[in-house]
Amino acid sequence: MGYTFAEKILASRAGEIVEAWPDVTLSHDNSAAIRQIFLRIGVPRVRFPERLAIALDHAVPPPTTRHAQNHAEIRRFVAEQGIRHFYDAGRGVCHQVLSEEGLIRPGTLLLGADSHSTHYGALGAFSAGIGRSEMAAIWATGHLWLRVPESIKIEVHGSLGPWVTSKDLALYIISVLGADAGLYSSVELHGETIQSLSMASRFVLTNMMAEMGAKNAWVAPDTTTAAWLREQAGIEVNPHPELLPDASASYKAVYHFDASTIEPQIATPGRVDNGLPLRQVAGVKLQQVFIGTCTNGRLEDIAAAAAVIRGKKVAPGTRLIVIPASSRVLQAALQAGYIETLVAAGAMIGVPGCGPCMGNHMGIPAPKEVTLSTANRNFRGRMGTPNAPIYLASPTVAAASAIKGYIVHPAEIE
Repeated sequence: MGYTFAEKILASRAGEIVEAWPDVTLSHDNSAAIRQIFLRIGVPRVRFPERLAIALDHAVPPPTTRHAQNHAEIRRFVAEQGIRHFYDAGRGVCHQVLSEEGLIRPGTLLLGADSHSTHYGALGAFSAGIGRSEMAAIWATGHLWLRVPESIKIEVHGSLGPWVTSKDLALYIISVLGADAGLYSSVELHGETIQSLSMASRFVLTNMMAEMGAKNAWVAPDTTTAAWLREQAGIEVNPHPELLPDASASYKAVYHFDASTIEPQIATPGRVDNGLPLRQVAGVKLQQVFIGTCTNGRLEDIAAAAAVIRGKKVAPGTRLIVIPASSRVLQAALQAGYIETLVAAGAMIGVPGCGPCMGNHMGIPAPKEVTLSTANRNFRGRMGTPNAPIYLASPTVAAASAIKGYIVHPAEIE
């Protein structure tokens, strides 16, 4: 019997316990809390400081004194421990930044103190989220025990239709399979539809698989992967063909999807798997639209939004917030004229980072205000206000809806 990707990279069968030595460990604003746990362990120095990557992104610029103190504490720790891979406030969302910096490549083993660490599977890595205590243990020892996850294969065939994006594909898959379908599983994404996607679109899929409970998500690296890493980080990569799953590998489940049948999707408030075709929720009035986050804040997303909104105005009574995922994305969007287009339409542009995604600041809604967001979560209170409903959609749907002031199909304003 053959091996899945997870079994190959962890060198063991599903269900077995392995001693994992990650190539990269990730934390962000939570590094201050992790440091407190680390100090209680009693080890004075991080075992492998060159493997640590820390990005300040969840509350930038700091909205309170407490957040500012948290950042200052992290900066001191970084200096004391000689951590080279530190990305200060303004550089961008950790997942986007680490990818741009070339820290992740096919075959990398990353463990991150963030639930959306599944993100890096788009580059052919094994990347999984862990807790703060586990991260402190890795800082101290350099390794962690992991149970090898069972694997799920998702095959997608056919072509995505007009106005249908990888965000719609992700929301559709999650709505069909459910929020618990991938619990502690390695989700492999296969098929010609997946391989035809840009890197920006692949990141959306692996990022969103966290909302299905996945331990990690993975796309086979190819020429698209190599070209992206060459352009972004100036590195040449080995696609590690020996890590490709075997044809005879055993999977917990195999699912097939026809991309040509999928319509633009909306995740309705409360759960990401509350997905419906856009046509069933069209007309919902909006007070706020947010385009950004580690899911949909890349240049491809901002370009798509600008193309929809060019020459138009944001609807009275509706706010449009756009936050690029990184400083590089912001600079490229400025050079291409996308930011000018969005500002002319009435959009507000935020500092690269997470923004209002987790409810810290830069776009917290008032009670009962309705937000349409390109983020990955719409749980009650996710954006800081418990009784402010959140809908999820693609950047093109978000841009069109900002113009109208209610949820609308972008074809209606083309």
